[in-house]
Amino acid sequence: MTGDVPARRPESIGAATRGPSDVDEPKPLATGAPVRRTGPPGDGTLKDLSRTGRRAWSFPNLDVPEGPVPGEFARAEPASLPEIAERDLVRHFTRLSQMNYGVDTGFYPLGSCSMKYNPKVAEAAAGLPGFQRLHPHQPESTVQGALELLWRLERALCELTGMAATTFQPPAGASGELTGLLIMRGYHTKNGNPRKRVVIPDSAHGTNPASVTMAGYEAVQVPSDARGLVDLSALEKLVSEDVAGLMLTNPNTLGLFEEEIQGIARAMHEVGGLLYYDGANLNAIMGRVRPGDMGFDIVHMNTHKTFATPHGGGGPGAGPVAVSGRLEPFLPWPVVTRDTETETFRLDHDRPDSIGRIHGFGGNFAVLVRAYAYVFMHGGNGLKAVAERAVLNANYLAALVKEAFPLAFQGRPMHEFVATAKPLRRHGVRAMDVAKRLIDLGFHPSTVYFPLVVEEAMMVEPTETESKETLDAFAEATLQAAREARDDADVLLESPVTTPVRRLDEARAARHLEPRW
Repeated sequence: MTGDVPARRPESIGAATRGPSDVDEPKPLATGAPVRRTGPPGDGTLKDLSRTGRRAWSFPNLDVPEGPVPGEFARAEPASLPEIAERDLVRHFTRLSQMNYGVDTGFYPLGSCSMKYNPKVAEAAAGLPGFQRLHPHQPESTVQGALELLWRLERALCELTGMAATTFQPPAGASGELTGLLIMRGYHTKNGNPRKRVVIPDSAHGTNPASVTMAGYEAVQVPSDARGLVDLSALEKLVSEDVAGLMLTNPNTLGLFEEEIQGIARAMHEVGGLLYYDGANLNAIMGRVRPGDMGFDIVHMNTHKTFATPHGGGGPGAGPVAVSGRLEPFLPWPVVTRDTETETFRLDHDRPDSIGRIHGFGGNFAVLVRAYAYVFMHGGNGLKAVAERAVLNANYLAALVKEAFPLAFQGRPMHEFVATAKPLRRHGVRAMDVAKRLIDLGFHPSTVYFPLVVEEAMMVEPTETESKETLDAFAEATLQAAREARDDADVLLESPVTTPVRRLDEARAARHLEPRW
């Protein structure tokens, strides 16, 4: 699935070189994370490195009687596992890590994903023995500190969002969406009408319609107006007593603040519907305005986006869901409660209207410890400053690149902006080509082709953690790509050339997965 175009001439490649348009007008060099062209020896897999009889492990002596494997679980033949010496195993994974682009090595301008730097102090807190060595089946009397941490984090998140109670069970943002919608269904069912439809904007995150469908609702789309905001008049025509609620993030997915949010809330509440806050963009407003004060009833939060916990990658995550007082009885169980007389904490399982369990125990605890460290390290004023810096960085970067990549909608963006590469189409260049060129220039590209309502969309979110120097360098790399599109489009059309593989057939890869050994 790699491309078959020949390698470009070296003088037009990479962060340490200039394109042909730079000869007459020198520009500052853009630098990003280093990109390795080569990988581990051989074909790059452990199986290729395998040699019979080599070992990189040893098991301790058994201290229990050895027993036979039950017949129904026994293998018919030995597992085909690689046999590798320790030095080869260590070098293999070290080289793979050196080829990988990570938030500790470079800038991630992915719009809507908030790939921000993870403070190491939060990692240290999560690694404290009293947290790291907990067992979920320990008696509550032995985990009072952990339960108190969850209780205090819940209070902080409720204060930040303007909600009454929070559950920590959802293990990711998408799971938080489903949890919020099931709470919505539980509430309406209790009132005698589960309702059938949930409204989502046409610029919504792709998880929104998926979560709506999984919760048993029909997704109904409301269009954006010329400003890129929810068309309030269109929404008023859609709402009825058959609509359970509206899923919305504010700022919205175009990076714009929904100026008519009070009218939107009023339209939903007048028909008995609920307003659901997709917390993807909470980091743009925290400390400045609360979703609860806007009229939202349910708020899910992505800890990796707002509170700088690790961004999944298939590992544990967290997507807390906060609700207003009338929805508290429907939260998943268990929830952490505090006995004011004895000053002790417990997990409450006795909730007759609860939607039930969403995840085991109290959620992914170590992720929540990281979020706690981040929240209380910053404090209220610090979290407000985080939001202000995120908005400042986005507007600064948008101003640097807008001449080549104009904003898709007028108006000041918040923490992210959506630009368009449409002007480059006259040179035969598209947003994907710009993204591939940025890889050769040492940067992870921005999100492209999302939201779908924007042609040749380039969605950029610098987060609050990036310095002015990093933003300047990324802007220069982006502008360099635009100049090259004008003067020598082949530079972009043949990118990337510095990576171990060239352009992949991404559509084919998505439709015909082969995840096997």
